[in-house]
Amino acid sequence: MAEPHWSRQLIFAVAGNPAVTRFVTRYGMRLGASRFVAGEDLASALDVARRLNGEGFPLAVQFLGEHVTRAEAAAEAVEEYLRLIDALQERGIDAYVSIKPSQMGLEVDEELAYANCRRILDRAVAAGRFVRIEMEDSPYTEKTLRLYRRLRETYDSGQVGVVLQAYLYRSARDLDELADLQPNIRFVKGAYNEPPSVAYPSKADVDRNFRELVQRHLERGHYAAIATHDDRLIEELLDFIERKGIGRDRFEFQMLYGIRPQLQRQMRDRGYTMRVYIPYGRDWYGYFVRRLAERPANVGFVLRSLLRG
Repeated sequence: MAEPHWSRQLIFAVAGNPAVTRFVTRYGMRLGASRFVAGEDLASALDVARRLNGEGFPLAVQFLGEHVTRAEAAAEAVEEYLRLIDALQERGIDAYVSIKPSQMGLEVDEELAYANCRRILDRAVAAGRFVRIEMEDSPYTEKTLRLYRRLRETYDSGQVGVVLQAYLYRSARDLDELADLQPNIRFVKGAYNEPPSVAYPSKADVDRNFRELVQRHLERGHYAAIATHDDRLIEELLDFIERKGIGRDRFEFQMLYGIRPQLQRQMRDRGYTMRVYIPYGRDWYGYFVRRLAERPANVGFVLRSLLRG
């Protein structure tokens, strides 16, 4: 949300062109997608994970994929997550897993998505690992929160968490309605192409809402994963945390793989938990486009990669 609204709209429009999609999916990893995606297969992701763990960063790992419309495809994604959890366990990698409800079959059937999430959670909990239920574009918000609430009937807040997006008008109400669960929430600004009827078009409003959501959540004594690359917002929240005497065990910072690595190292060196979010998989196009739309200056990086051939 850091760039003018029109530039985000332009990137989404261009990215939706079939010819652009074919070109980028064919050459994108070479052209710059590898800056943001930790490879197209599990082995590549594990290499990145080991390196980042060695540098002192805990991780959140996501197998890329979304908007699944076949139960078979959702089942394949579940199997990959089970392999991922086993691989993290075998290698002693400090990481939790993050899953998109639409990849679990939420578009096919809510019961299917619930059952698939249960399979992943059962394996993760047995391994002592946490699972984050991701938040996607606004048509999925209500179903995702319903799924999360249902999962919390079986799993506690130390085993499964959720995400709220500060650019949605509804998020303040959602935060209040979740309070009874004492949830572990990852707060993000939001990266999807949402209309002004459901999301704040102004960066200033999104930043304000992000700050207020995190503060309200922390004041209630709940755990917050603060996912932003915004220096100013980070320092404002740290000032609030210090004034309120909130312990460092009550929150962590999260940033995306490949985005502001120097800031990530600075936060680590200041003694804060600084978790890096690493995605992998062949279905990386949508994720890559959202990273460009969040910060259109990244388009220049891709173009320079193209010119270098």
